[in-house]
Amino acid sequence: MGQRLICCLDAPSALQPPPLLPVRRKLLLLGIMLFLWLYMFYSCAGSCASVPGLGARAAAAAAGETGGAHGGGLQVLSKLLRRAPAGAAKGLAGPAAASPPEPREEQSAAPDPTSPISSFFNGSGTKKLPQAIIIGVKKGGTRALLEFLRVHPDIRAVGAEPHFFDRNYERGLAWYRDLMPRTLDGQITMEKTPSYFVTKEAPARISAMSKGTRLIVVVRDPVTRAISDYTQTLSKKPDIPTFESLTFKNRTTGLIDTSWSAIQIGIYAKHLENWLLYFPIGQILFVSGERLISDPAGELGRVQDFLGLKRIITDKHFYFNKTKGFPCLKKAEGSSKPHCLGKTKGRTHPNIDQEVVQRLREFYRPFNMKFYQMTGHDFGWD
Repeated sequence: MGQRLICCLDAPSALQPPPLLPVRRKLLLLGIMLFLWLYMFYSCAGSCASVPGLGARAAAAAAGETGGAHGGGLQVLSKLLRRAPAGAAKGLAGPAAASPPEPREEQSAAPDPTSPISSFFNGSGTKKLPQAIIIGVKKGGTRALLEFLRVHPDIRAVGAEPHFFDRNYERGLAWYRDLMPRTLDGQITMEKTPSYFVTKEAPARISAMSKGTRLIVVVRDPVTRAISDYTQTLSKKPDIPTFESLTFKNRTTGLIDTSWSAIQIGIYAKHLENWLLYFPIGQILFVSGERLISDPAGELGRVQDFLGLKRIITDKHFYFNKTKGFPCLKKAEGSSKPHCLGKTKGRTHPNIDQEVVQRLREFYRPFNMKFYQMTGHDFGWD
């Protein structure tokens, strides 16, 4: 009997609890994953707050999902990544943060690099005053140039025209800086407002912000530019007088009305004189609006050189759209789809009396010659 009892005591009992090792492993794994999730959550808390609804969902996940499956943290992270645009994850390691893709080719506005989700993935960047500005001219091709430049990973630009140095200057530089997209080290902040070129106060104001600001002017045959300007106004106000009647102060004498903005903008030499009071000619790049259509890669090469950037935008980025009559991007910024400027670009010009066109060419000729001398570049408008 005693031996039987001793034997029983020495043998493992079926009533003993199982080893605690598997439970400890699960608890340890859960603790590690929870720690990693909380680390990621607090690391991006500031950026997450700028994404509508994202902060609330993350907070709810922190409160509720910790009590569920131990994969909750990874699920939240995967949701964030799935909500990001294609290529956005590259912004974590590369210089360029991608923007939301475009739904179709005809969309007029390119993806906005200042979108909340883009700011989230580019959270380490800072908002800076622009180092380069496209200052003109209206109906010269400034929108096309800006959209083409935004393909470059080292260029971050505001999509809308800020009009700071002509209409909103009283708001102050802090307001202006806040409009800018976030940039990383080595990236250039840009904006474009073509009315700056003809605004008398703009050169002094930009110089006061930074004397080193690089300026880009897209110029076009002033006669064609004036007709394009009129065509845009006509599309908004169909009842305006004819182009011919607006061109002259007196049709009989043939005196040109230089007070009409469509005519006045094209006197490039006059406006340039004002800019040269504050900036050396070498700090201003003049882009040909005509060559921006016939050879976009060539003109973009000049711009990239001027900005001190590697020539990344080349022929492979463009295709010619025969319907619109100008080049389009094969892939827009942050998108895998082609992108052309919208329907407001490339409008059909009305037929203008050729005598009026010839009179305008004669009017602009001396101003064009002076402009060629000032810039050291013959644009071939005559």
